[in-house]
Amino acid sequence: MSDDHAISIDTRFEPADGGRDTALRDTGLSARPDPGMDRFARLVARVLDAPVALVALVTSDRQILPGLVGLGDPWARTRTTPLTHSLCHQVTFSGEPLVLNDTAAHQRWCTHPAVVDLEVAAYAAMPLTDEEGHILGSLCAVDTAPRAWTEAQLDDLADLAAACSAELRLRILSRRMAHAHAVAQDASQRADAHAERTRIALGRSQLLLRAAEDLTDTTSLAEVRRQVRELVTSDLKPSYVGLVLVEDGRLRRLTDVDDDPAGAVERHYETYHLDDAWPTARAARDNTTIVIQNTDELVAGGYSDQAVAAWTRLGLCSAICVPLPGTRIPLGTLVIGWDTNHELDVVERAVVTALAGYTARAVERALFVDRQIAVAHQFQQAMLTELPEVDGLDIAALYRPAAAGELVGGDWYDAYSLPAVKSGPNSSTLGGVAVTIGDITGHDIEAATLMGQVRSMLRQADLDHLGADPATAVRALEHANRALRIGASGTLVHGHLRPMRSGHWELVWSNAGHPPPLLRSPDGTVDRLDAAHEILLHPSLVPQRRTTHRTLLPPGSTLLLYTDGLVDQRGHDIDAGIARTAEWITDHPEYSLPQLLDSIADQVGGPHPEDDIAFLAVRTPDAHNQ
Repeated sequence: MSDDHAISIDTRFEPADGGRDTALRDTGLSARPDPGMDRFARLVARVLDAPVALVALVTSDRQILPGLVGLGDPWARTRTTPLTHSLCHQVTFSGEPLVLNDTAAHQRWCTHPAVVDLEVAAYAAMPLTDEEGHILGSLCAVDTAPRAWTEAQLDDLADLAAACSAELRLRILSRRMAHAHAVAQDASQRADAHAERTRIALGRSQLLLRAAEDLTDTTSLAEVRRQVRELVTSDLKPSYVGLVLVEDGRLRRLTDVDDDPAGAVERHYETYHLDDAWPTARAARDNTTIVIQNTDELVAGGYSDQAVAAWTRLGLCSAICVPLPGTRIPLGTLVIGWDTNHELDVVERAVVTALAGYTARAVERALFVDRQIAVAHQFQQAMLTELPEVDGLDIAALYRPAAAGELVGGDWYDAYSLPAVKSGPNSSTLGGVAVTIGDITGHDIEAATLMGQVRSMLRQADLDHLGADPATAVRALEHANRALRIGASGTLVHGHLRPMRSGHWELVWSNAGHPPPLLRSPDGTVDRLDAAHEILLHPSLVPQRRTTHRTLLPPGSTLLLYTDGLVDQRGHDIDAGIARTAEWITDHPEYSLPQLLDSIADQVGGPHPEDDIAFLAVRTPDAHNQ
């Protein structure tokens, strides 16, 4: 990127793109202030020391400004500009960053309406993108005087644009999930109304009512299959119930390891092509219900030898294959089979067709939730920092999401090297490494976003107060939290590890409402580093007095920092959880740090943790191992 970045001024908009327009709509943003976007604008203004910062989104006919700081009226009041007054439009049109150090020095920019009317002397903008790569707008910094944007500032702006893009993507996904949920609710209500109208005529309406209730709460494909099988088996008495889903032009059976011998048959024929000669494939491909009343019909219907072999191994004589209705194409096929010649009457066909509708909504929801959780966990992992390599220390970290499938949370860890600095004119040089474990209140996108901001602000506080104790950085963090109205609340332990003589390290730390760290000494004893610990980061409370504590880590010591998801479990005392963790550290000195963290998460946190868990561990190796 440079001030001479070649891009033509063009007030045309890019060709109509339904996907981009849909993504803009699904952000939920408009020409009104948005707290989250305003927060990003404030961060840009603060980090780049710019008087004006904008989160700008470009629609087909205007530019909207859901996030801004420092812009005057009428733009600040209306939160919108025409495309003629939008440098962001150039970024959106080109898909490239735009960096201008002095707009007056460039003929192509000096007369641009945005430069003239908005008094833009220097400008730096990074694209904002959705999951599909559509350029939705830009995150930009504006100065009213010429300036040379540094590489560090542009890197910071790019990082903030990536975080802002991530929030836009998650808003889009959340809004679409809400829409999908509304569609599912609407389908459920319409099916319920239909069941009510036909209650007298349909002797099996109770099955549909149970399906509406039982399938609404399913969140995984395995649950959907199990619920459908239980519903159908209790009423229609089939010998086999199966689900086949369309995936990239192929069909995949949802297999059940507990279903034997049917499970073995399903695994043997688990995948096949949508164009193959199977009745399930034809039902999905043609969006039509296929009824086979006996084995002879299957053979005479031109189905493949594999389909006939699977039919025979399942012991079927009659079956119905019903497509699962999707938004555009069927999602797959519901298969119900009997081991006798079963004549399906009109009532049974209506019941099975309605059940397929409920099943399709449940399948869509399960697939959407799976994708949503995967994307959210990737976002969470992307926000967790890499650990530094420090001579004389082993450092390891672990993050375990909650088993219940909350999308993201505020649990976090951080570790980074501290630059060496003289603590006084006659004192020694201080360096070392900072270590932090924290938990921002909440289990949502906002909590994860706040976590990233708090982590960055705490790092900045340490760097701005080199040589000061951790309590100073925590106080600076709280001041920024209140002054910028970020609104973060939660707990943390923040410490500095500094090398001493003979392989010893000094830990200086401040605890703000967090569970106490655990320190295993070389002799095997484990101490809780209990200390006065006030609550952290609550803007409604009077600023807290922060205290600093010190302890020594001889060679062979292990320090464990963790979040409360490990020890604060429903039905269990938190002190008992801490004691179990300490006992596990004592009993397994031979474990490497990664092995130790994995084993603690498994044994203390359990296989299905109710809350996110984050760990940070530091070990001072024995002298003979160094």
